[in-house]
Amino acid sequence: MHNHLVAALDIGGTKIAGALVDRDGALVARARRPTPARESGERVMEAVAGVLAELAASPRWPEVTAVGVGSAGPVDAAEGTVSPVNVPGWRGFPLVERVAGATGGLPVTLVGDGVAITAAEHWLGAARGHDDALCMVVSTGVGGGLVLGGALHPGPSGNAGHIGHISVDLDGEACPCGSRGCVERIASGPNIARRALECGWRPGPDGDASAAG
Repeated sequence: MHNHLVAALDIGGTKIAGALVDRDGALVARARRPTPARESGERVMEAVAGVLAELAASPRWPEVTAVGVGSAGPVDAAEGTVSPVNVPGWRGFPLVERVAGATGGLPVTLVGDGVAITAAEHWLGAARGHDDALCMVVSTGVGGGLVLGGALHPGPSGNAGHIGHISVDLDGEACPCGSRGCVERIASGPNIARRALECGWRPGPDGDASAAG
């Protein structure tokens, strides 16, 4: 083997992406499937397993020594479970155990997706060379992660820096997490679009924005 590889999974409310990553951060194989977010937890796991199977078909799969998982949150890194707000079928879902089983018992590390992107940005991206950073994810949900004193700071549960469920409007709309006026309920991609439509915005004939009326 000329290089150890890590199998990486990015699990969100819209897509499940996977890659084999080498020591330099290069992606040597990639796979992607839509997340069946409104279906059962087992159906979501089937999509995860499908991404892993596609990666395992790579001739370089034998070089994989570990699996890293960044999931929409909240996650419980200590228990190896996930309960993503935008994947209702997963509540306390034993993702680490299931991914380990699907990969022949490879060691699996789980963190929130915001922590994962923060690790990547500090290693190779916009936060490289900085001792302190907050990195944000704005997608189906809103997440985040922290670098403090030059080191990734996932917190005891793997969710530190997850700003999406901070309430910024105590009288705001109810969020699926159980709180009100969360950042994610206001500023995620789908919620930005929803609020725009409710306020009268309509796509133009060529897909451009136009105001109704």
